Amino acid sequence: MTYRTDIRFLLNGKTISLSSVGADQTLLDFLRLECRLTGTKEGCAEGDCGACTTLVGRLVDGNLTYAPVNSCIRFLASVDGCHVVTVEYLSGPEGRLHPVQQAMVEHHGSQCGFCTPGFIMSLYALWMEIPEPTIRQIEIALQGNLCRCTGYAPIIKAAAAINHYGSPAADHLNTERVVVTEQLASLWDGLRIISGPEDNLSILPSDLDDLAECLLEYPNGTIIAGATDVGLWVNKFFRNIGPAIFTGHLSDFKTVEVQGDAPFIGAGASYTDCQESLSKHLPHLVTYWDRIAGWQVRNMGTVGGNIANGSPIGDTPPVLIALGAQIQLRCGNERRDLPLENFFIDYGKQDRKVGEFVESIRVPLPKNDERNAAYKISKRRDDDISSVAVGINMVVTNEIIVGCRIAYGGMAATPKRAANAEVALIGNSLTKASFEKAAVALNEDFKPLSDWRGSAEYRMLLAQNLLRRFYLEQASDTPVQLVSA
Repeated sequence: MTYRTDIRFLLNGKTISLSSVGADQTLLDFLRLECRLTGTKEGCAEGDCGACTTLVGRLVDGNLTYAPVNSCIRFLASVDGCHVVTVEYLSGPEGRLHPVQQAMVEHHGSQCGFCTPGFIMSLYALWMEIPEPTIRQIEIALQGNLCRCTGYAPIIKAAAAINHYGSPAADHLNTERVVVTEQLASLWDGLRIISGPEDNLSILPSDLDDLAECLLEYPNGTIIAGATDVGLWVNKFFRNIGPAIFTGHLSDFKTVEVQGDAPFIGAGASYTDCQESLSKHLPHLVTYWDRIAGWQVRNMGTVGGNIANGSPIGDTPPVLIALGAQIQLRCGNERRDLPLENFFIDYGKQDRKVGEFVESIRVPLPKNDERNAAYKISKRRDDDISSVAVGINMVVTNEIIVGCRIAYGGMAATPKRAANAEVALIGNSLTKASFEKAAVALNEDFKPLSDWRGSAEYRMLLAQNLLRRFYLEQASDTPVQLVSA
């Protein structure tokens, strides 16, 4: 078949064409080591600190959209057809400070300065979307940026004041939008891309059908969607991931739509892609979704990837299992449907054969008699992996629990339903005594492990208390929050 070998993209104001890009080459290393754009920093190399934040623009249905991402775990091959924007591009005429930079200066938002470019880029992205954000919107935008000098208060003040120093309408990304859109459109030729050395190939399928073909041609290929896990395989464990099959550019893999009584989520849709639809149809996931990683990771990480990697502490499987979600698996032109809970067999083992991939997720919409909740406990409020997560779905008629699905993450080798706790609740009234009985039954459902995220005893107490929290919220119709003494 016809394919091309070069990776093409825009970097700030320059067109880049690279003839050979290996699977494990990161965007950050290219920026710093080859382009000497050293404003983008390497801090953690695992997508946690945000020092490496850049903006990546992509055409979506003909519209140019930008999102902040972690360049340390973003592979270079995945920016084909994109506009990469670094902090250096913010420089104005005669080197004048950008409004975001000026606000940071005026409000003393920088201390040691190492993390500052990453903060600048996150605030830049926020300002372009919401010129006058609320404090809550600022805090969410900065979830993925860590300041070791604890300088958040002045940074938040700076973020709230950016619009006093300039308007997004006059910014590069708006004044040049038409030109950049045309340039990106000209880079796309609809061909499969195969780049890099033979033992470390980067493969970008032309469309979803071609992805299915690629997985048959390269059965040992590593599927890379958002790379929020695979990036760590390379940076921390030095794994060979080639051949790597990238999916982040496939628009037909990212569809999010409601069909009948259920949202259908393409497995390549990012957390950000899903957020608006899920917030509308599953409002109990609004606050939970904001607890998934940070803004940069939500822009990269995919729901399908979170499912497919089979992690016992993945944020989405427990809440989706509780809702009765199903997945569609595809191998070539063959498809099969599977309840999500049956996909997970054991630690690191899923019901997926060679060449098969998760194509979509179907999430049934709650009915009027259903009550739902999603809770996550982690060592850090924002931008952290869960110690324990739970999704709860109950059908309540005349204050009697007639149906129940409770699924936990972080309690077993896989995301798993609490079968005995469910039995303890079904047929009983919605009372404190019923939930205390269910809390005790959790000891029969799980034998959690101890690790640095929590001891077995701590995890069990968390799991029990989250059931109690659900009851208290149902009884009072008010969220139960932790408060300072």
